[in-house]
Amino acid sequence: MFDVITSIMAHGAKALNIELPPEAEAAFEMYYDFLEKHGQLVNLTAISGAKDVARLHFLDSLALLNVTEFNHKSVIDIGSGAGFPGVPLLIAKPSINLTLLDATGKRINFLTALCELLGIKATFIKARAEEAAHMPDIRESYDIVLSRAVAPLNILCELCIPFVRIGGLSIAMKSVDSAEEVDEARSAINILGAELLSHADYTIPGTETTHRAIVIRKASNTKSELPRRYAKIKKSPL
Repeated sequence: MFDVITSIMAHGAKALNIELPPEAEAAFEMYYDFLEKHGQLVNLTAISGAKDVARLHFLDSLALLNVTEFNHKSVIDIGSGAGFPGVPLLIAKPSINLTLLDATGKRINFLTALCELLGIKATFIKARAEEAAHMPDIRESYDIVLSRAVAPLNILCELCIPFVRIGGLSIAMKSVDSAEEVDEARSAINILGAELLSHADYTIPGTETTHRAIVIRKASNTKSELPRRYAKIKKSPL
């Protein structure tokens, strides 16, 4: 099992042109083992098995390292769940100042125990994104905001962009069939004080699965009344 994880991560990192630190091999093995033992208890992921977890979770997360520079950046992972993409990125780039945000206490407990096991440091916030974004100490304070959620992009933008500092980035992990979502989110991006910067398509090594990272840059302060309550965001997206 562990040999499978090690082999896939080594070949996958090479295919992505990513150099992993020496301790990453053991960390991903422990991550997988911990997820298999505890993930089902808190309903973290439907993906299981060494091959699928290594490729569809670990390598999918690491692909973001080809999208922008993460070294020494302050990063918040919104709705982190089982820790994707934030924890794999921190394993690969220990200089990241990582915050993991999730609204569910069981998931935050899982993430806290996971990071302690792996010997990596992160900050944990148990809160809904639309509420945490109004906290003065974290609002508009991050270099990079990450989301790997299934919500439409116009909703994700209102939840994520308020966390981004001016000049920073919001990166949404989406499918390659997301052009319509992007078009529908253009108004929200503008209202939130941001601009659509680029997108990067990548194929996960060892699979035929291609994903898209949509990169949005913060250009000006987000209006203080945003984000709204989630029911309002969902009912009437910007």
